[in-house]
Amino acid sequence: MSNILNTLMQSDRIWQGRRHRQSTQPAEPTGYQVLDNQLGGIGWPRGALSECLLDASGIGELHLLLPLIKKLTGNGRTVFWLNPPHTPYAPALAREGVDLDQIVVIHTRDQGDFLWTLENCLRSPVTGLVMAWPGKLMSRDIRRLQLAAEAGSNVCVLFRERRFADQNSPAALRLDLEPDQHQNLNINIIKRRGSWPGQHCSLTMKHRADLSFCESPRVVQGPWPDSRR
Repeated sequence: MSNILNTLMQSDRIWQGRRHRQSTQPAEPTGYQVLDNQLGGIGWPRGALSECLLDASGIGELHLLLPLIKKLTGNGRTVFWLNPPHTPYAPALAREGVDLDQIVVIHTRDQGDFLWTLENCLRSPVTGLVMAWPGKLMSRDIRRLQLAAEAGSNVCVLFRERRFADQNSPAALRLDLEPDQHQNLNINIIKRRGSWPGQHCSLTMKHRADLSFCESPRVVQGPWPDSRR
């Protein structure tokens, strides 16, 4: 029994109050050193869900993922955008060094299509990153997606409304995003694997390009046949 307890205590999934443990789980750097420092030098976890909680789109949340998008597409990995509120602007992405051949935008008809599509994107061997805008999710749905993320060992970021901050979530990382009057993006860490929350930082977004609107390289439109589920 003691061996089992020792194994559990060594796991990054066990929160141990104020005792901090350096996470050994695989992750991708965010591309922002100040944020990585607040995340214990780790970044976006792979094989787990991350949540970005915000009140409205267009506050700089896409630029938060831009370094990772650029890196993954440059390495030949596919980046999926699932139900984004606006169509990505391909010329701006290209100017930032993103390989547009690795960008796929998917729109689904209903929640069933959304969950099926997200699970399959997460499990696909070609996937590097999945960004999804799910709206309301039940706790059981999040657990289902967490299992798919673990199976694919990819990065998955869910953009959700801040009102869901109090919802119980198995996500390994939860960030609260809020802009200020100086065009900075304030980031508060409300949950992170292997340590306690409460860290915060601010990223300047004064010179960000508009990455939304207009045409995108590839758009896939649901619904999907029932036989695929």
